[in-house]
Amino acid sequence: MNWWIERLDALKAGTAEVPLVTQTLRMGLLDDWGEGWSRKTWSPDPTVIGPDGSLFGGHLAALADQSAAFATMTVMGEEETFRTTLLSVQFFRVGRAYPLEIAGRVVARTRRMVSVEVDFCRPDGELIARATAQQIIQADDRPA
Repeated sequence: MNWWIERLDALKAGTAEVPLVTQTLRMGLLDDWGEGWSRKTWSPDPTVIGPDGSLFGGHLAALADQSAAFATMTVMGEEETFRTTLLSVQFFRVGRAYPLEIAGRVVARTRRMVSVEVDFCRPDGELIARATAQQIIQADDRPA
């Protein structure tokens, strides 16, 4: 088992140390994962709801980056790390104050790049947004 798999399991179990940015943005963690995919349900905190009842698109972009990272982690080797080099979010419908299903999936993995898609769906299954991300793979630069 490599570091990435241990981290994903700890995130899923709720035993991992939660990064401060995740706490601050109230992004939540991970419900489930498997090789090439991740999934979570996210319920918006009232602090991220606009005056018209809609979700702030930048917050959804942060959730997309997080979910893309979760999916990428599922295909990483022990001596590798990654950084987001491209993130794009396309909005199809207005997000409101209801739980969202957020699903990330690896579309392609090469030696140096991981391409990921992230879907945001309402409780009725309707797609409200899709993000695409590219992650560049690097040699491990995590602190020892």
